[in-house]
Amino acid sequence: MSPTPRRRPIGTARLTRGRASALEARPAAALSTTNGKGRLAERLEVRKTYKLYIGGQFPRTESGRAYEVFDARGRLLANACRATRKDIRDAVRAARKAVPDWAGKTAFNRSQILYRIAELMEGRREQFVAEVMAAEGVGRRRATRLVDAAIDRWVWYAGWADKFSQLIGSVNPVNGSYFNFSVPEPTGVVGIIAPESSSLLGLVSRLAPVIVSGNTAVVLSSQSRPLPAVTLTEVLATSDVPGGVVNLITGLRGELVQHLAGHMDVNGLDAFGLDPAQAAAIEQLGTENVKRVSRPPSRGLDGYDWLSPAAQSPYLIGQFLETKTVWHPIGA
Repeated sequence: MSPTPRRRPIGTARLTRGRASALEARPAAALSTTNGKGRLAERLEVRKTYKLYIGGQFPRTESGRAYEVFDARGRLLANACRATRKDIRDAVRAARKAVPDWAGKTAFNRSQILYRIAELMEGRREQFVAEVMAAEGVGRRRATRLVDAAIDRWVWYAGWADKFSQLIGSVNPVNGSYFNFSVPEPTGVVGIIAPESSSLLGLVSRLAPVIVSGNTAVVLSSQSRPLPAVTLTEVLATSDVPGGVVNLITGLRGELVQHLAGHMDVNGLDAFGLDPAQAAAIEQLGTENVKRVSRPPSRGLDGYDWLSPAAQSPYLIGQFLETKTVWHPIGA
């Protein structure tokens, strides 16, 4: 019987005279070629995956469904998540969890955080311009104006963070030896139905006054133009905004609006982006837990000018604030 051959350890190479080791350095190979002809292959495009934004993270919808998003010319842009009722529940839960921390921050700190958002948007300005051009079907000049207005609006509301309470609150005259103060406080969780048109500027115009006061938000994005909103959440994720303060849901409005409006842990509803014909039905859903509801314009948003001064106002901050009145005795 022949002796049993000695086994080499795994991962070693047999060295033979006149043959180089497999572990020795070899010349760098050429880059990929096409059909062996030596020509560099064309680079494959890295497609972006658009997801939800819930609790500071980017999950896919629990259903695994998606829907197609087209540009203004009908060309396919991307697939967006088609969220479900459970995704709405998850977003509301994340928003509720974030309320104490966000409402407990000083007004000056919230101002700094909102300004940081504007800084990051400025850094991604060209990306926003390109996405607005594709979504809205407008030229570069118009898209640039809309994006610049959205960034400027963040800065504008950031400046109001530590000032709106002086405008909305008051010191009340009373007949007695008391001080009487009316102080605005955040409502809690606000559901925002974003406008279909002006997908970035319109969203910023409705979102900024909600969160500047200490509220948290669950945003149902534009159905046909959700991509700029998703990019905005990427800015939020890399800013100082705590997870859960803003949560974004994409999907079909016919499936989601009623779930958001009827959720018992949503304290307020910004229905500005809805069709006026739907407002009455949404308000009925909100009465079950006495939601504050901001209705859409009676003529709809078709002729609404998001660039006008009326589209930004410190009084919009007061739409989702509660007023607490405090009595304090005057010392002798």
